[in-house]
Amino acid sequence: MRIIAGRHRGRRLQAPAGQGTRPTADRVRQALFDMLWHAPWAGRARIEGAQVLDAFAGTGALGLEALSRGAAAATFLETDRAALAALRANIAACREEARCRVLPADATRPPRAAMPCGLVFLDPPYREGLMQAALAGLRAAGWIAPGALVAAEYGAAPDGAPPDGSRPDGSPLGPPPGFAVLAERAHGPAHLLILQAEPAA
Repeated sequence: MRIIAGRHRGRRLQAPAGQGTRPTADRVRQALFDMLWHAPWAGRARIEGAQVLDAFAGTGALGLEALSRGAAAATFLETDRAALAALRANIAACREEARCRVLPADATRPPRAAMPCGLVFLDPPYREGLMQAALAGLRAAGWIAPGALVAAEYGAAPDGAPPDGSRPDGSPLGPPPGFAVLAERAHGPAHLLILQAEPAA
């Protein structure tokens, strides 16, 4: 696993052993940043200079990729001890300590944000129903700025999943409250969902 582009291009990233952490595959991360860089609703101005939140951060690959491409600062939320150790090692390897903040916190029950973020990465464990709870919790705690882009990853629904209004992992079939869907793409078992936060009522 490597940083794909920018000032840290080619930098190898550590990942903890075992199945507790599922890093976003390089090809999926490439596809996501291609969307963010080139789509008419995004563009490099949405990354360069951005305050970034990497929720369910794992190895920190998404937030560090954003920093490599010009984001101003990144906050990482993670609870798993092995993932936190890998995350901190990856930040140190990139020499990005000054622009990174690591919080051992649950993205579904986050602490209050010091500053809202204009670019949010949301990569919860597949099929655990955490996406809706995280979106609600992060918005309530002030992490998601009005108009922010939220790039979420979720797993494909198993065959025969019931059409109950949401996918088994909690990802919405329609826009979740307070967000508009800008794009959705499938990349093997991974699906990318790009949302835009609407102004608070």
